[in-house]
Amino acid sequence: MRFLGAAQVARLTDVPAEARPYYRALADAVRALILDGRIPVRVRMPAERHLAETLGVSRTTVTAAYDLLRERGYLESRQGSGSWTALPDPASTADNPWLSTGQDGLIQLHTAAPPAPSALREVMAEAVEDLPRYGMGNGYDPMGLPVLRERIAARYTARGLATRPEQILVTTGSQHALHLAMSLLAGPGDAVLVESPTYTHAIDVARHRGARLVPVGISHEGWQADLVACALRQSAARVAYLMPDFQNPTGALMDDATRAAVAGAARRTDTMIVIDETWAELDLDGDDDGGHAPMAAFDTDNRMVTIGSASKLWWGGLRIGWLRAGTALIRRLAVRRAAVDIASPVLEQLTVARLFDRMEETRAERLRGLRASRATLVAALRERLPAWRFEVPRGGGSLWVRHDSASAVSLCEAAATRGVRLAAGTWFGLEGTLEGYLRVPYTLPPAVLEEAVERIAAARERGPAAGGLPADALVPMI
Repeated sequence: MRFLGAAQVARLTDVPAEARPYYRALADAVRALILDGRIPVRVRMPAERHLAETLGVSRTTVTAAYDLLRERGYLESRQGSGSWTALPDPASTADNPWLSTGQDGLIQLHTAAPPAPSALREVMAEAVEDLPRYGMGNGYDPMGLPVLRERIAARYTARGLATRPEQILVTTGSQHALHLAMSLLAGPGDAVLVESPTYTHAIDVARHRGARLVPVGISHEGWQADLVACALRQSAARVAYLMPDFQNPTGALMDDATRAAVAGAARRTDTMIVIDETWAELDLDGDDDGGHAPMAAFDTDNRMVTIGSASKLWWGGLRIGWLRAGTALIRRLAVRRAAVDIASPVLEQLTVARLFDRMEETRAERLRGLRASRATLVAALRERLPAWRFEVPRGGGSLWVRHDSASAVSLCEAAATRGVRLAAGTWFGLEGTLEGYLRVPYTLPPAVLEEAVERIAAARERGPAAGGLPADALVPMI
Protein backbone atom coordinates (compact mmCIF):
# COMPACT_ATOMS: atom_id res chain seq x y z
CA MET A 1 0.00 0.00 0.00
CA ARG A 2 1.28 3.46 -0.87
CA PHE A 3 1.70 5.97 1.95
CA LEU A 4 2.08 9.68 2.53
CA GLY A 5 4.49 11.21 4.99
CA ALA A 6 3.48 13.89 7.48
CA ALA A 7 5.46 16.57 5.62
CA GLN A 8 3.72 15.68 2.35
CA VAL A 9 0.26 15.94 3.90
CA ALA A 10 1.15 19.25 5.56
CA ARG A 11 2.36 20.68 2.25
CA LEU A 12 -0.69 19.44 0.31
CA THR A 13 -3.30 20.63 2.80
CA ASP A 14 -1.65 24.00 3.57
CA VAL A 15 -4.21 24.88 6.26
CA PRO A 16 -3.66 28.38 7.72
CA ALA A 17 -2.68 28.32 11.38
CA GLU A 18 -5.51 30.73 12.21
CA ALA A 19 -8.22 28.49 10.73
CA ARG A 20 -11.03 27.83 13.22
CA PRO A 21 -11.89 25.17 14.04
CA TYR A 22 -8.57 23.84 12.81
CA TYR A 23 -9.54 20.16 12.87
CA ARG A 24 -12.49 20.78 10.52
CA ALA A 25 -10.38 22.86 8.13
CA LEU A 26 -7.80 20.06 8.06
CA ALA A 27 -10.45 17.41 7.42
CA ASP A 28 -12.04 19.52 4.65
CA ALA A 29 -8.65 20.02 2.99
CA VAL A 30 -7.90 16.28 3.00
CA ARG A 31 -11.38 15.49 1.70
CA ALA A 32 -11.02 18.02 -1.15
CA LEU A 33 -7.66 16.53 -2.12
CA ILE A 34 -9.18 13.04 -2.24
CA LEU A 35 -12.08 14.23 -4.41
CA ASP A 36 -9.70 16.07 -6.74
CA GLY A 37 -7.53 12.94 -7.08
CA ARG A 38 -4.44 14.66 -5.67
CA ILE A 39 -4.49 12.15 -2.82
CA PRO A 40 -5.42 8.77 -4.33
CA VAL A 41 -7.76 6.28 -2.69
CA ARG A 42 -6.14 3.47 -0.63
CA VAL A 43 -3.15 5.59 0.35
CA ARG A 44 -1.98 5.24 3.95
CA MET A 45 -2.06 8.49 5.91
CA PRO A 46 0.64 9.44 8.44
CA ALA A 47 0.16 8.53 12.09
CA GLU A 48 -1.76 11.13 14.07
CA ARG A 49 1.22 11.86 16.33
CA HIS A 50 3.60 12.46 13.41
CA LEU A 51 1.18 14.72 11.56
CA ALA A 52 0.46 16.71 14.72
CA GLU A 53 4.18 17.30 15.29
CA THR A 54 4.70 18.43 11.70
CA LEU A 55 1.70 20.79 11.75
CA GLY A 56 2.56 22.15 15.18
CA VAL A 57 -0.85 21.31 16.66
CA SER A 58 -2.03 18.98 19.39
CA ARG A 59 -2.54 15.32 18.69
CA THR A 60 -6.17 15.77 19.82
CA THR A 61 -6.71 18.17 16.90
CA VAL A 62 -5.43 15.69 14.32
CA THR A 63 -7.41 12.88 15.98
CA ALA A 64 -10.58 14.97 15.66
CA ALA A 65 -9.84 15.60 11.96
CA TYR A 66 -9.27 11.88 11.32
CA ASP A 67 -12.47 11.04 13.22
CA LEU A 68 -14.43 13.48 11.04
CA LEU A 69 -12.95 11.97 7.87
CA ARG A 70 -13.87 8.48 9.06
CA GLU A 71 -17.39 9.65 9.89
CA ARG A 72 -17.78 11.04 6.38
CA GLY A 73 -16.35 7.90 4.79
CA TYR A 74 -13.09 9.36 3.47
CA LEU A 75 -10.83 7.45 5.87
CA GLU A 76 -10.74 3.85 7.02
CA SER A 77 -8.71 2.58 9.95
CA ARG A 78 -7.75 -0.71 11.53
CA GLN A 79 -6.07 -1.22 14.87
CA GLY A 80 -2.37 -1.81 14.30
CA SER A 81 -2.57 -1.10 10.55
CA GLY A 82 -3.09 2.67 10.49
CA SER A 83 -5.49 4.74 8.41
CA TRP A 84 -5.91 4.97 4.65
CA THR A 85 -7.95 7.11 2.29
CA ALA A 86 -11.30 5.95 0.90
CA LEU A 87 -14.41 7.14 -0.91
CA PRO A 88 -17.72 7.01 0.94
CA ASP A 89 -20.76 4.92 0.15
CA PRO A 90 -23.34 7.66 -0.56
CA ALA A 91 -26.11 5.50 0.91
CA SER A 92 -24.62 5.20 4.38
CA THR A 93 -22.25 8.05 5.25
CA ALA A 94 -23.06 10.23 8.21
CA ASP A 95 -23.39 13.43 6.15
CA ASN A 96 -26.00 11.92 3.85
CA PRO A 97 -28.91 14.42 3.93
CA TRP A 98 -31.42 11.76 2.89
CA LEU A 99 -31.19 10.14 6.32
CA SER A 100 -32.93 13.11 7.94
CA THR A 101 -36.27 12.42 9.57
CA GLY A 102 -37.40 16.04 9.24
CA GLN A 103 -38.09 16.20 12.99
CA ASP A 104 -35.11 18.38 13.90
CA GLY A 105 -36.72 21.78 13.31
CA LEU A 106 -34.60 22.64 10.25
CA ILE A 107 -35.98 24.05 7.00
CA GLN A 108 -35.99 20.96 4.80
CA LEU A 109 -34.34 22.00 1.54
CA HIS A 110 -32.67 18.63 1.10
CA THR A 111 -35.82 17.11 -0.37
CA ALA A 112 -38.05 18.36 -3.19
CA ALA A 113 -41.39 17.40 -1.65
CA PRO A 114 -44.45 19.66 -2.06
CA PRO A 115 -47.24 19.78 0.53
CA ALA A 116 -50.59 18.06 0.08
CA PRO A 117 -53.22 19.75 -2.12
CA SER A 118 -56.06 21.57 -0.43
CA ALA A 119 -58.54 19.01 -1.78
CA LEU A 120 -56.85 16.06 -0.06
CA ARG A 121 -59.07 15.98 3.04
CA GLU A 122 -62.26 16.04 0.98
CA VAL A 123 -60.94 13.45 -1.47
CA MET A 124 -59.87 11.11 1.32
CA ALA A 125 -63.31 11.39 2.92
CA GLU A 126 -64.84 10.36 -0.41
CA ALA A 127 -62.38 7.46 -0.62
CA VAL A 128 -63.40 6.28 2.85
CA GLU A 129 -67.01 6.20 1.65
CA ASP A 130 -65.88 4.07 -1.31
CA LEU A 131 -63.95 1.67 0.93
CA PRO A 132 -66.79 -0.60 2.20
CA ARG A 133 -67.53 -1.96 -1.27
CA TYR A 134 -63.97 -3.31 -1.37
CA GLY A 135 -64.15 -4.82 2.13
CA MET A 136 -65.78 -8.04 0.98
CA GLY A 137 -62.56 -9.14 -0.73
CA ASN A 138 -59.16 -9.94 0.78
CA GLY A 139 -57.70 -6.49 -0.03
CA TYR A 140 -54.83 -7.85 -2.11
CA ASP A 141 -54.62 -6.89 -5.76
CA PRO A 142 -51.03 -7.24 -7.01
CA MET A 143 -51.82 -5.34 -10.21
CA GLY A 144 -53.61 -2.52 -8.42
CA LEU A 145 -57.29 -1.64 -8.15
CA PRO A 146 -58.96 -1.60 -11.60
CA VAL A 147 -60.53 1.79 -10.83
CA LEU A 148 -57.07 3.35 -10.41
CA ARG A 149 -55.44 1.52 -13.31
CA GLU A 150 -58.22 2.71 -15.60
CA ARG A 151 -57.62 6.33 -14.62
CA ILE A 152 -53.85 6.08 -15.00
CA ALA A 153 -54.25 4.50 -18.44
CA ALA A 154 -56.72 7.20 -19.45
CA ARG A 155 -54.28 9.93 -18.40
CA TYR A 156 -51.49 8.43 -20.56
CA THR A 157 -53.92 8.25 -23.47
CA ALA A 158 -54.90 11.90 -22.97
CA ARG A 159 -51.20 12.85 -23.01
CA GLY A 160 -50.73 11.19 -26.40
CA LEU A 161 -49.75 7.61 -25.48
CA ALA A 162 -52.53 5.08 -26.04
CA THR A 163 -52.59 2.84 -22.97
CA ARG A 164 -54.82 0.04 -21.67
CA PRO A 165 -55.33 -0.73 -17.95
CA GLU A 166 -53.57 -4.09 -18.47
CA GLN A 167 -50.38 -2.10 -19.15
CA ILE A 168 -50.43 -0.53 -15.68
CA LEU A 169 -49.05 -1.94 -12.41
CA VAL A 170 -49.79 0.11 -9.29
CA THR A 171 -46.86 0.23 -6.84
CA THR A 172 -46.24 1.54 -3.34
CA GLY A 173 -44.52 4.71 -4.52
CA SER A 174 -42.13 5.41 -7.38
CA GLN A 175 -39.14 4.07 -5.45
CA HIS A 176 -40.89 0.71 -5.20
CA ALA A 177 -41.54 0.88 -8.95
CA LEU A 178 -37.86 1.57 -9.61
CA HIS A 179 -36.78 -1.35 -7.41
CA LEU A 180 -39.15 -3.70 -9.24
CA ALA A 181 -38.00 -2.61 -12.68
CA MET A 182 -34.30 -2.80 -11.86
CA SER A 183 -34.62 -6.14 -10.07
CA LEU A 184 -36.18 -7.65 -13.18
CA LEU A 185 -34.07 -5.97 -15.85
CA ALA A 186 -30.57 -5.66 -14.33
CA GLY A 187 -28.36 -8.12 -12.51
CA PRO A 188 -24.89 -8.27 -10.98
CA GLY A 189 -22.26 -7.01 -13.40
CA ASP A 190 -24.76 -5.64 -15.92
CA ALA A 191 -24.04 -2.17 -17.26
CA VAL A 192 -26.70 0.39 -16.33
CA LEU A 193 -26.50 3.79 -18.00
CA VAL A 194 -27.48 6.75 -15.81
CA GLU A 195 -27.43 10.48 -16.30
CA SER A 196 -24.88 12.53 -14.39
CA PRO A 197 -26.20 14.13 -12.27
CA THR A 198 -29.11 11.84 -11.51
CA TYR A 199 -31.63 10.92 -8.82
CA THR A 200 -29.55 9.69 -5.92
CA HIS A 201 -31.83 6.78 -4.99
CA ALA A 202 -31.56 5.41 -8.53
CA ILE A 203 -27.81 5.13 -7.96
CA ASP A 204 -28.51 3.26 -4.72
CA VAL A 205 -30.89 0.82 -6.44
CA ALA A 206 -28.43 0.03 -9.24
CA ARG A 207 -25.61 -0.50 -6.76
CA HIS A 208 -27.81 -2.75 -4.65
CA ARG A 209 -28.33 -4.90 -7.73
CA GLY A 210 -24.56 -5.13 -8.21
CA ALA A 211 -24.81 -3.31 -11.54
CA ARG A 212 -21.94 -1.46 -13.22
CA LEU A 213 -22.91 2.20 -13.48
CA VAL A 214 -22.16 4.02 -16.74
CA PRO A 215 -22.62 7.80 -16.41
CA VAL A 216 -23.42 10.11 -19.30
CA GLY A 217 -23.21 13.80 -18.57
CA ILE A 218 -26.08 16.23 -19.02
CA SER A 219 -26.47 19.91 -18.24
CA HIS A 220 -29.21 22.54 -18.10
CA GLU A 221 -29.21 22.41 -21.90
CA GLY A 222 -30.05 18.73 -21.70
CA TRP A 223 -28.79 15.61 -23.42
CA GLN A 224 -26.52 15.14 -26.42
CA ALA A 225 -28.03 12.24 -28.33
CA ASP A 226 -24.73 11.19 -29.89
CA LEU A 227 -23.08 10.91 -26.46
CA VAL A 228 -25.96 8.82 -25.13
CA ALA A 229 -25.81 6.55 -28.19
CA CYS A 230 -22.04 6.21 -27.88
CA ALA A 231 -22.28 5.32 -24.19
CA LEU A 232 -24.97 2.71 -24.89
CA ARG A 233 -22.90 1.13 -27.65
CA GLN A 234 -19.53 1.14 -25.89
CA SER A 235 -20.85 -0.09 -22.54
CA ALA A 236 -23.29 -2.67 -23.96
CA ALA A 237 -25.72 -1.34 -21.35
CA ARG A 238 -28.47 -3.74 -20.38
CA VAL A 239 -30.61 -0.93 -18.97
CA ALA A 240 -30.69 2.86 -19.17
CA TYR A 241 -32.35 4.96 -16.47
CA LEU A 242 -33.45 8.34 -17.84
CA MET A 243 -35.54 11.30 -16.63
CA PRO A 244 -36.47 13.15 -19.84
CA ASP A 245 -39.16 15.30 -18.18
CA PHE A 246 -37.71 18.00 -15.89
CA GLN A 247 -34.75 15.87 -14.95
CA ASN A 248 -33.90 15.63 -11.27
CA PRO A 249 -31.83 17.61 -10.29
CA THR A 250 -31.11 19.79 -13.37
CA GLY A 251 -34.71 20.42 -14.48
CA ALA A 252 -33.75 19.72 -18.12
CA LEU A 253 -36.47 18.75 -20.61
CA MET A 254 -35.64 16.41 -23.49
CA ASP A 255 -36.93 17.57 -26.86
CA ASP A 256 -38.75 15.27 -29.27
CA ALA A 257 -35.81 14.90 -31.66
CA THR A 258 -33.57 13.69 -28.85
CA ARG A 259 -36.28 11.35 -27.55
CA ALA A 260 -36.55 9.76 -30.97
CA ALA A 261 -32.76 9.51 -31.33
CA VAL A 262 -32.31 7.90 -27.90
CA ALA A 263 -35.14 5.44 -28.60
CA GLY A 264 -33.45 4.49 -31.87
CA ALA A 265 -30.07 4.03 -30.19
CA ALA A 266 -31.66 1.76 -27.58
CA ARG A 267 -33.17 -0.39 -30.33
CA ARG A 268 -29.80 -0.77 -32.02
CA THR A 269 -28.04 -1.77 -28.78
CA ASP A 270 -30.95 -3.87 -27.43
CA THR A 271 -31.12 -1.76 -24.28
CA MET A 272 -34.18 -1.54 -22.06
CA ILE A 273 -35.01 2.00 -20.93
CA VAL A 274 -36.54 2.82 -17.55
CA ILE A 275 -38.20 6.23 -17.89
CA ASP A 276 -38.84 8.18 -14.68
CA GLU A 277 -41.75 10.59 -15.21
CA THR A 278 -42.15 11.63 -11.57
CA TRP A 279 -42.09 15.33 -12.50
CA ALA A 280 -43.67 15.07 -15.97
CA GLU A 281 -46.99 16.73 -15.10
CA LEU A 282 -45.33 19.86 -13.67
CA ASP A 283 -44.61 21.95 -16.76
CA LEU A 284 -44.67 25.42 -15.20
CA ASP A 285 -44.09 27.43 -18.37
CA GLY A 286 -45.84 25.24 -20.90
CA ASP A 287 -49.44 24.59 -21.84
CA ASP A 288 -51.88 23.90 -19.02
CA ASP A 289 -52.94 20.64 -20.70
CA GLY A 290 -49.74 18.78 -19.70
CA GLY A 291 -47.55 19.74 -22.65
CA HIS A 292 -45.33 17.22 -24.46
CA ALA A 293 -46.02 13.55 -25.18
CA PRO A 294 -44.48 10.85 -22.95
CA MET A 295 -41.11 9.37 -23.91
CA ALA A 296 -42.75 5.96 -24.45
CA ALA A 297 -44.61 7.44 -27.42
CA PHE A 298 -41.32 6.93 -29.29
CA ASP A 299 -41.12 3.25 -28.26
CA THR A 300 -41.81 0.91 -31.19
CA ASP A 301 -40.83 -2.45 -29.69
CA ASN A 302 -41.87 -2.44 -26.00
CA ARG A 303 -38.44 -1.70 -24.57
CA MET A 304 -39.51 1.20 -22.34
CA VAL A 305 -40.79 0.91 -18.79
CA THR A 306 -42.28 4.15 -17.48
CA ILE A 307 -42.45 5.11 -13.82
CA GLY A 308 -45.14 7.49 -12.59
CA SER A 309 -46.01 8.80 -9.15
CA ALA A 310 -48.60 10.68 -7.12
CA SER A 311 -45.90 12.20 -4.90
CA LYS A 312 -45.02 15.41 -6.74
CA LEU A 313 -48.33 16.20 -8.41
CA TRP A 314 -50.27 15.49 -5.22
CA TRP A 315 -48.52 14.28 -2.06
CA GLY A 316 -45.67 11.94 -1.14
CA GLY A 317 -47.52 10.66 1.93
CA LEU A 318 -49.94 8.77 -0.31
CA ARG A 319 -47.14 6.35 -1.32
CA ILE A 320 -48.71 5.44 -4.66
CA GLY A 321 -46.74 5.03 -7.88
CA TRP A 322 -47.10 2.95 -11.01
CA LEU A 323 -45.34 1.26 -13.90
CA ARG A 324 -46.42 1.37 -17.53
CA ALA A 325 -45.06 -1.20 -20.00
CA GLY A 326 -46.14 -3.96 -22.37
CA THR A 327 -48.70 -6.35 -20.90
CA ALA A 328 -46.31 -9.33 -20.78
CA LEU A 329 -43.67 -7.35 -18.89
CA ILE A 330 -46.29 -5.93 -16.50
CA ARG A 331 -47.41 -9.46 -15.62
CA ARG A 332 -43.81 -10.46 -14.89
CA LEU A 333 -43.38 -7.42 -12.68
CA ALA A 334 -46.60 -8.21 -10.81
CA VAL A 335 -45.34 -11.73 -10.05
CA ARG A 336 -42.02 -10.34 -8.84
CA ARG A 337 -43.63 -7.86 -6.45
CA ALA A 338 -45.16 -10.74 -4.45
CA ALA A 339 -41.79 -11.15 -2.73
CA VAL A 340 -41.85 -7.50 -1.63
CA ASP A 341 -45.29 -6.25 -0.56
CA ILE A 342 -47.99 -8.24 -2.46
CA ALA A 343 -50.18 -5.16 -3.06
CA SER A 344 -50.54 -1.44 -2.33
CA PRO A 345 -52.95 -0.04 0.32
CA VAL A 346 -56.56 0.09 -0.86
CA LEU A 347 -57.51 3.42 0.77
CA GLU A 348 -54.55 5.25 -0.77
CA GLN A 349 -55.37 3.81 -4.20
CA LEU A 350 -58.97 4.99 -3.91
CA THR A 351 -57.74 8.43 -2.86
CA VAL A 352 -55.44 8.74 -5.89
CA ALA A 353 -58.22 7.54 -8.20
CA ARG A 354 -60.39 10.37 -6.85
CA LEU A 355 -57.53 12.84 -7.36
CA PHE A 356 -57.28 11.77 -11.02
CA ASP A 357 -60.97 12.74 -11.30
CA ARG A 358 -59.95 16.23 -10.10
CA MET A 359 -56.80 16.47 -12.22
CA GLU A 360 -57.52 19.87 -13.74
CA GLU A 361 -58.24 21.52 -10.39
CA THR A 362 -55.43 19.93 -8.37
CA ARG A 363 -52.80 20.27 -11.07
CA ALA A 364 -53.61 23.95 -11.55
CA GLU A 365 -53.20 24.50 -7.80
CA ARG A 366 -49.83 22.78 -7.77
CA LEU A 367 -48.59 24.77 -10.78
CA ARG A 368 -49.63 28.07 -9.19
CA GLY A 369 -47.79 27.23 -5.98
CA LEU A 370 -44.61 26.10 -7.68
CA ARG A 371 -44.53 29.12 -9.98
CA ALA A 372 -44.78 31.49 -7.01
CA SER A 373 -42.14 29.61 -5.03
CA ARG A 374 -39.78 29.36 -8.00
CA ALA A 375 -40.02 33.13 -8.61
CA THR A 376 -39.31 33.83 -4.94
CA LEU A 377 -36.32 31.48 -4.78
CA VAL A 378 -34.80 32.83 -7.99
CA ALA A 379 -35.15 36.44 -6.83
CA ALA A 380 -33.76 35.71 -3.36
CA LEU A 381 -30.72 33.84 -4.67
CA ARG A 382 -29.93 36.55 -7.23
CA GLU A 383 -30.14 39.23 -4.54
CA ARG A 384 -28.35 37.50 -1.63
CA LEU A 385 -26.00 35.16 -3.49
CA PRO A 386 -25.32 36.84 -6.85
CA ALA A 387 -22.16 34.82 -7.51
CA TRP A 388 -24.15 31.59 -7.61
CA ARG A 389 -25.07 30.44 -11.12
CA PHE A 390 -28.14 28.56 -12.31
CA GLU A 391 -30.63 28.33 -15.13
CA VAL A 392 -34.33 28.64 -14.38
CA PRO A 393 -35.96 25.35 -15.48
CA ARG A 394 -39.22 25.29 -17.39
CA GLY A 395 -40.70 22.81 -14.92
CA GLY A 396 -39.98 20.38 -12.12
CA GLY A 397 -39.27 21.37 -8.55
CA SER A 398 -35.67 22.51 -8.04
CA LEU A 399 -32.74 24.64 -9.17
CA TRP A 400 -29.35 23.07 -9.94
CA VAL A 401 -27.00 25.70 -8.54
CA ARG A 402 -23.29 26.20 -9.11
CA HIS A 403 -22.08 27.66 -5.80
CA ASP A 404 -18.86 29.55 -5.10
CA SER A 405 -17.82 27.87 -1.84
CA ALA A 406 -14.79 25.63 -1.44
CA SER A 407 -16.81 22.63 -0.25
CA ALA A 408 -20.47 21.81 -0.77
CA VAL A 409 -20.53 19.48 2.23
CA SER A 410 -18.96 22.10 4.51
CA LEU A 411 -21.47 24.66 3.26
CA CYS A 412 -24.32 22.22 3.97
CA GLU A 413 -23.02 21.64 7.49
CA ALA A 414 -22.72 25.38 8.13
CA ALA A 415 -26.25 25.93 6.77
CA ALA A 416 -27.57 23.20 9.08
CA THR A 417 -26.21 25.01 12.15
CA ARG A 418 -28.25 28.01 10.96
CA GLY A 419 -31.42 25.98 10.51
CA VAL A 420 -31.41 24.87 6.86
CA ARG A 421 -30.78 21.39 5.55
CA LEU A 422 -29.31 21.30 2.04
CA ALA A 423 -28.33 18.53 -0.37
CA ALA A 424 -24.82 18.75 -1.81
CA GLY A 425 -24.29 17.99 -5.47
CA THR A 426 -22.19 14.98 -4.54
CA TRP A 427 -25.36 13.06 -3.70
CA PHE A 428 -26.45 13.24 -7.33
CA GLY A 429 -23.14 12.08 -8.83
CA LEU A 430 -20.88 9.06 -8.86
CA GLU A 431 -17.83 8.63 -6.62
CA GLY A 432 -17.88 12.07 -5.02
CA THR A 433 -18.25 14.15 -8.19
CA LEU A 434 -20.33 17.36 -8.55
CA GLU A 435 -18.83 18.96 -5.45
CA GLY A 436 -19.42 22.40 -6.94
CA TYR A 437 -23.22 22.11 -6.99
CA LEU A 438 -26.26 22.21 -4.75
CA ARG A 439 -29.82 21.17 -5.50
CA VAL A 440 -32.15 23.82 -4.09
CA PRO A 441 -35.86 22.94 -4.40
CA TYR A 442 -38.70 25.44 -4.64
CA THR A 443 -41.40 23.15 -3.24
CA LEU A 444 -41.75 25.10 0.04
CA PRO A 445 -43.87 28.26 0.47
CA PRO A 446 -42.31 31.56 -0.69
CA ALA A 447 -41.89 33.01 2.82
CA VAL A 448 -40.03 29.91 3.97
CA LEU A 449 -37.74 30.04 0.95
CA GLU A 450 -36.89 33.69 1.58
CA GLU A 451 -35.92 32.86 5.16
CA ALA A 452 -33.91 29.83 4.01
CA VAL A 453 -31.86 31.89 1.55
CA GLU A 454 -31.10 34.47 4.25
CA ARG A 455 -29.76 31.70 6.48
CA ILE A 456 -27.77 30.08 3.66
CA ALA A 457 -26.18 33.43 2.82
CA ALA A 458 -25.22 33.89 6.47
CA ALA A 459 -23.71 30.40 6.53
CA ARG A 460 -21.68 31.15 3.41
CA GLU A 461 -20.47 34.52 4.70
CA ARG A 462 -19.88 33.75 8.37
CA GLY A 463 -19.62 29.97 8.61
CA PRO A 464 -21.34 27.76 11.22
CA ALA A 465 -23.48 29.54 13.79
CA ALA A 466 -22.13 29.68 17.32
CA GLY A 467 -24.14 27.32 19.46
CA GLY A 468 -25.62 25.59 16.41
CA LEU A 469 -26.11 21.88 16.06
CA PRO A 470 -22.86 19.88 16.22
CA ALA A 471 -21.82 18.06 13.07
CA ASP A 472 -22.63 14.63 14.48
CA ALA A 473 -26.19 15.74 15.34
CA LEU A 474 -27.12 17.24 11.98
CA VAL A 475 -28.41 14.01 10.47
CA PRO A 476 -29.83 11.32 12.77
CA MET A 477 -28.92 7.79 11.69
CA ILE A 478 -32.20 5.90 11.30
